[in-house]
Amino acid sequence: MRILIGCDTYPTDVNGAARFAERLAIGLHGRRHEVHVVAPSTTGPVGIEERDGVIVHRVRSVRYPFHEEFRVCLPWHIGPQVQDVVERVRPDVVHAQAHFVVGRYACRSAAALGIPLIATNHFMPENLTDQLPVPVHGRIAALGCRLAWRDLARVFSAAEVVTAPTPRATELLASEAGIADALPISCGIDAAPYAAATEAAPAHEVPRILFVGRLDQEKRVGELIDACARLAPGTPFELEIVGDGTMREQWKAQVRERGLADRATFRGFVTESELLEAYGRSDIFCMPGVAELQSLVTLEAMSAGKPVVAADAMALPHLVHPGRNGWLYTPGDVDELAQRLQCLLDDTQMRHRMGQAGREIVRRHSLDETLDRFEGLYHQVQSNAGAGRRAA
Repeated sequence: MRILIGCDTYPTDVNGAARFAERLAIGLHGRRHEVHVVAPSTTGPVGIEERDGVIVHRVRSVRYPFHEEFRVCLPWHIGPQVQDVVERVRPDVVHAQAHFVVGRYACRSAAALGIPLIATNHFMPENLTDQLPVPVHGRIAALGCRLAWRDLARVFSAAEVVTAPTPRATELLASEAGIADALPISCGIDAAPYAAATEAAPAHEVPRILFVGRLDQEKRVGELIDACARLAPGTPFELEIVGDGTMREQWKAQVRERGLADRATFRGFVTESELLEAYGRSDIFCMPGVAELQSLVTLEAMSAGKPVVAADAMALPHLVHPGRNGWLYTPGDVDELAQRLQCLLDDTQMRHRMGQAGREIVRRHSLDETLDRFEGLYHQVQSNAGAGRRAA
């Protein structure tokens, strides 16, 4: 099949939605499909590039003035550009990964040309409102969230099938956007490289706590820093933070204020091989974020055989089963987070047992199964479209 994936974020962007879109595109190419991606330019101007066999059509973008890593597309530029890509590629199916700008016009173009459309949602309002130039709270925030969900429902109404990464994410689509028949399909993961990274990691005596993700407000890394400062005196540990974002300097200052400067390391953005090494040498993974529709980095840590301590919020309870492969804690309860970390730091056997259980759970999230599900949906919507044309 010829498949066009419409994305508002795609590597070299570093975030879960971008990583999923890339893995999906490369995986489909590996199954002998012709895969095209339309996504914002990482430098500004339009262009076409090939990445791992996937043809990436870059549309015009501008730098977002309030976040140094973000680039955004302006609707009056993007509508004609996305339509031009869809008309030139003439895919058998369009798979939109967002309802923002590129995804919106990919949906519109597919509908206008009668091309079967599938849409996947990675959107949470908290991931958007935290990037606004002024704080938004209370009734204004609630109104903004309602309008955003309503907009998503309007854009995705053209799709034959809507998916989201977890049952919790599909529940949100039903309750907030009125999309009652969305399908939960995991983002999936190839666990082998992460397991191999743990096997290759050198032995070390001091347990290491790892966080991976954007350093933005909704990730709540400040809670992790405060929890580390409340661990029992004399507890050996190191804290490694991988990623970058708007809160980087504030959280660095917090580390110094809590007396953790000699124990905490901020790695910033890292290469894929460096990320694998970080998972391999870690002993505990912590995800304090409260706006995770699945959390690819948690799946990656579980694939590496690491116990997870995570916020009891959104979709994280789908991955973290308390007492089996890690612990959940009440968001905002720093003392509870410290207690969960402490028990794992004190018990090597518990860490090993929970890490092995995590690997078992990850088997239900294999990338091959995810590719199977989406291939099946592509064939289904294409067959439905063909039947409609024959009937007409």
